[in-house]
Amino acid sequence: MRDVRPLRSYGRRKGKALSARKERLIGELLPRLRLDLSKPPPSPLAKLFETPVDVIWLEIGFGSGEHLLWQAEHHPEIGFIGCEPFVNGLASLLGAIEERGLTRVRVHDGDVRDVLPWLPEGSLERIFLLFPDPWPKKRHLKRRLLGPEFVRELARVLVPGGEFRFASDDADYADQARLLVGQSGAFRAVTDQHERPRNWPETRYERKAQAEGRKPAYLSFARQTKDA
Repeated sequence: MRDVRPLRSYGRRKGKALSARKERLIGELLPRLRLDLSKPPPSPLAKLFETPVDVIWLEIGFGSGEHLLWQAEHHPEIGFIGCEPFVNGLASLLGAIEERGLTRVRVHDGDVRDVLPWLPEGSLERIFLLFPDPWPKKRHLKRRLLGPEFVRELARVLVPGGEFRFASDDADYADQARLLVGQSGAFRAVTDQHERPRNWPETRYERKAQAEGRKPAYLSFARQTKDA
């Protein structure tokens, strides 16, 4: 049977060799925090976490975890699911989780497109997709994560009024996000600006983009109510 799996939307899976500590974290802590997609999600989904949480947020492609950790420390009532296929970034997040004793984070070390269908409808309050790989060459555009089906899945797992935040330093990708999310009919635009909002912490990737003269766009969209 022909494999119809979507093209991979990310680049390499691993960079430089991990330290002994990070290897230990991958071997010991990751299995405890990894989502078990072979089983149905718990009901309610908040049972994923060791400590009680009010609502759940998802970050897609968290890099080294700078943004996710900032949000977790500023929102102690929130549970976080983070998806990141890059092993080195994942290990950095695991190190911070261990050091800070965080009990409100679960992770998936692979493609978020495996996680979204697993999540129950209306189970998330907020989703972040910040500075995804823009795949700027024309022949690679089909590898971009954001597409019509993907937007439909985001809408399905968000509660009415929930928020989708997107940022990119690639103007074409930002335009595509505006178009795709707007055409879906499931969202209304809330924020569209080139100045980083105060509650969006700066990351190393963002600083690099700005240093190289690329001006990021910061977009946010609210999930329409079912009867809108």
